[in-house]
Amino acid sequence: MVKLESSKLFGQLPAAELEALRQIASEQTFAVGKEIFKEGDVGDGVYVVKEGLVEISALLSSQIRHVFSKIGPGEIFGEMAVIDHKPRSACAMARKPTSVYFIPRPKMQALLERSPAMSLALLREISHRLREFNRQHVREVVQGERLAVIGRFARSIVHDLKNPLNIISITAEMAGMESATSESRRQAKSRIRKQVERISDLINEILEFTQPTRADFVPASVKYGVFLQQLTEEMRPEVALKSVELALESPPTELKLLMNPKRLRRVFENLIHNATDAMTDGGKIILRVLPKDTEVVTEIEDAGPGVAPEIAEQLFEAFATHGKAHGTGLGLSICKRIIEDHHGWISARNEPGRGAVFSFGLPLPRGKTGV
Repeated sequence: MVKLESSKLFGQLPAAELEALRQIASEQTFAVGKEIFKEGDVGDGVYVVKEGLVEISALLSSQIRHVFSKIGPGEIFGEMAVIDHKPRSACAMARKPTSVYFIPRPKMQALLERSPAMSLALLREISHRLREFNRQHVREVVQGERLAVIGRFARSIVHDLKNPLNIISITAEMAGMESATSESRRQAKSRIRKQVERISDLINEILEFTQPTRADFVPASVKYGVFLQQLTEEMRPEVALKSVELALESPPTELKLLMNPKRLRRVFENLIHNATDAMTDGGKIILRVLPKDTEVVTEIEDAGPGVAPEIAEQLFEAFATHGKAHGTGLGLSICKRIIEDHHGWISARNEPGRGAVFSFGLPLPRGKTGV
């Protein structure tokens, strides 16, 4: 139990003003669960908790009530009614058997006019409440953003794993048919093994994406044309399942680049799978290589609707997406990171009357030229 003069707001008052305060304050008691005031009530005065516990809450929607604070002995509530004579914006409810001191608004205002010290104390109390509310709001916003990111990240994982799992399922079903030959079963076994490796690589890339710093990057000298030919041959059966043709234009057979083949393969897989997703009626994906003086530019062109203007500027940011039920754009963000690890660049554009073209440049080794 707290006496009125022991509260934080009134503790600094001189004896004469404390006596005047006792004369204007009245005591009120509330049972557990009893409303002291509710939203929309007239702001008729300020309360000080003598004993018990008061919960301050407000409706965020017709179904959700949010608790802002809990007020204990010696603390005040309802103080905003002293400043502006407007309806209550929150509800105060007793959470324990509670006694309060109630000071009517007109008398409280008169007391504040006579006591600059108490006016300053009330201003500090209101400032403290606003700061605490702001901290709580920021915490809740951050928590909400974290949950949203987790949800988007989970959808991204599902999207990235869906294609290889579908291929494994279809291939296993075909290999299990009575009419399957030993050669077709051997090919199915090889295809399933590659998809399992692909899933493992996807998981490793996702784990790398979540790390604050990138993993060590170890490049090797690789014949770029041979790498592209092998990649194209391996991916053709996969995209053919969606009625899409994959064509490779004039790969440079002898040109060597410093690259990590496994990680760079991830870029092609992401871009080609995105292209097949965009081409709902099938079509053709063209993979072309354009050697330059100091770099090699690779283009992947599809016959889809192109990059939506709404997402163009954020295309390579994490979780950016547009027009996909499950995709989040994490794949393109990983592509950007991989290309930058190769000291290259990546971009996208639309070709009038055609589709989207994703381009990325990889630097030539020192002393080499592409033309």
